[in-house]
Amino acid sequence: MNEKLIKLLATGFGAGLAPVAPGTAGTLVGVLICLISSPLHWLLRLLIVIFLLGLAIYIAERAEQVYRKKDDQRIVIDEIAGFQVTMLAVDITGLHLLVCFVLFRIFDIWKPFPIRDLQKISGGLGIVLDDVAAGIYAGAVILLLVFFGVL
Repeated sequence: MNEKLIKLLATGFGAGLAPVAPGTAGTLVGVLICLISSPLHWLLRLLIVIFLLGLAIYIAERAEQVYRKKDDQRIVIDEIAGFQVTMLAVDITGLHLLVCFVLFRIFDIWKPFPIRDLQKISGGLGIVLDDVAAGIYAGAVILLLVFFGVL
């Protein structure tokens, strides 16, 4: 893959170039991907998420080399992929998107144990794994909220 395509994908089609809160901007791209995939069966969405996670690891690894900086803030493909993990837990509705967006951003910024430790893994895997973990935490919370009838 050439450098321009790596940068395009790594930055979430430019969302990671936002001067303020590039991770949040990247997560919004993740929301758009959820909206596009909402008519699909859950199993097909799962397969897309697995593919996206593999792509994110590869792209993040290459982007780190291009930017010559560990986990550069412009790299937001990890937020995009991590948010997809969160949304696998529930149906894609407006309310679920909003709540999952907030929960994912909280866990991605806060990085409770062991999320923070995952960042220590080098390369694209380390860049993406902490966001996958944040997605799992957020997904677990939304599942509990739905299960107990809060949502």
